Amino acid sequence: MEDGESEIDDSKFFFSDDGKKDASSELNATLDAFFSESRLDDNSSACLFPARKAWLKERLKIDDFPDVECRAFDKIIKRLSPTSATLVFPSAHINSPASMFGHTFIRVNSGYNSKLLSYAFNYAADANPDDTNAVVFAIKGLSGGYFGKYSLLPYYEKLKEYRDAEQRDIWEYDLDLSKEETLQMVRHIWELNDTHSYYYFFTENCSYNMLWFIESARPSVHLREYFGYDVIPLESVHAAKSEGIIINTNFRASKRTKLLKYEELIDEEFIYMPKALVSSQITLEGIVQNQDISTEQKQYILEAGIEFLEYSYSQNEMSKDEYLALFYKISQTRATLGVGKKLNIKTPHNPVDSHRAVRVSTGVGAREGKTIGFLGIRPAYHDLEDSNAGYLRGTQIEFLNLELSYSESDIDIEEATIVSIASMIPRSEFINSLSWRMKLGFDRESLEYDTNFLATLGAGFSWGNNLGFIYVMVDPTLYTVADLTAALGGSLGLIIDKYTFMSTNFEATQRYYDSGDTQLIIDASQNFRLSQNTQLKFKYNYIDRVILDTKTDEQTYKLMFNYYF
Repeated sequence: MEDGESEIDDSKFFFSDDGKKDASSELNATLDAFFSESRLDDNSSACLFPARKAWLKERLKIDDFPDVECRAFDKIIKRLSPTSATLVFPSAHINSPASMFGHTFIRVNSGYNSKLLSYAFNYAADANPDDTNAVVFAIKGLSGGYFGKYSLLPYYEKLKEYRDAEQRDIWEYDLDLSKEETLQMVRHIWELNDTHSYYYFFTENCSYNMLWFIESARPSVHLREYFGYDVIPLESVHAAKSEGIIINTNFRASKRTKLLKYEELIDEEFIYMPKALVSSQITLEGIVQNQDISTEQKQYILEAGIEFLEYSYSQNEMSKDEYLALFYKISQTRATLGVGKKLNIKTPHNPVDSHRAVRVSTGVGAREGKTIGFLGIRPAYHDLEDSNAGYLRGTQIEFLNLELSYSESDIDIEEATIVSIASMIPRSEFINSLSWRMKLGFDRESLEYDTNFLATLGAGFSWGNNLGFIYVMVDPTLYTVADLTAALGGSLGLIIDKYTFMSTNFEATQRYYDSGDTQLIIDASQNFRLSQNTQLKFKYNYIDRVILDTKTDEQTYKLMFNYYF
């Protein structure tokens, strides 16, 4: 219970009419139900609530409950064969705002050697964002307009969904839970079967429920106490680390990550071949019989072809029959080329070592000959100038970012962002993703000096390599100055982010306003990661201004210190 009230919203979960708000009443009603069973089969109270029964037997030393036969529950336990548990974190979905925070679910490990044969417990909103208006989806998700739905699926099915179809790298965090603790978790999950609770994107979401599951297994950990107004999936992993419950980490590369690795391995003159093979523009024979291609390159080409084929099928770009027929042909041909080198993908920075979500900033700077101080706070989550260690490269999602400036005579709002999202994923030979960004809030980048409300939504493309990436964007923008003012901006940007300890950001934007005025904006920053949760940043900003039909400019220099927690 939270503050004396259960967070389960379904009356079927309670024996007492006021059990949701009265734990004592629910305890007494539960004992009455267990001792006065009218049925001794799957529909008995003890079979429906095995976690409660196990807890009562342990805590109250009750050993004379009526014997019941729970065939359905016993069948599930036999199928799962639970021995331990793993917290699974699929990283951000590159082009889905609803999934850019990542996701968490629980894998219940069995005695099988392969973890793929284990089962995964998931909790998600009972809604499909692809079939719902984005605004309606967001409003209902924020206000509890959806029920949360529990599901149990083979782990390999979840991998196909997150790793393959959605191109999300998978991080697996093995938990320090005993076999009995894991069994108690499964009992609790069973009790929630066919019940519902209201789903809230920021609070009672997927990650919050995973924390509940872990606490039900080991009540001595207090994971939910780390959170107040929001539960971000990655922050739940940080909480598990802080509680000392993570004992091992494993990384599973997504289809996108594997294909990017093959781009490095395949010679430039042959890089088009895997994609052309899947689209039937070239034949297997044309590759295998080509004497100008080494055996190693042929191996890489066919292996990449299989990966791209599976990716294309996951995106519904071909029928199952077409996929199976081509998969068999490529795999059979690849087998004739002998054993090749194992694909060696360097494990990226562990998300558990990334900076935390909340950021506070302080700094000093100069503007037009005046010394200015800066203070800022951002409740969530990550921007393109933060260290990307542990985050998906080229992504940004910020909520309620506030920055103030102050001098001897003034305190001004530099920026008050309601929400800002960006996906600047570099295009590749195999996956040509669109870059896009949006922002809603207040800033000082209109033609005037004042802070004004703006709304912008832009799109473009990004290209990059291991050193960094460049991007071009077109951003229609609306400002509310005296009246509604529209502008069309074109931006060219560069981000150098090869090294964990530092990054460089540069962007030049030319805007064309409906008034006929033009404006150049230049932003540059040099960022140094001092530790996991500290950063030093040097920033420069140039903005054209138009005051009383006279064009002028404003330049700002900043030295900022950021602390994340």
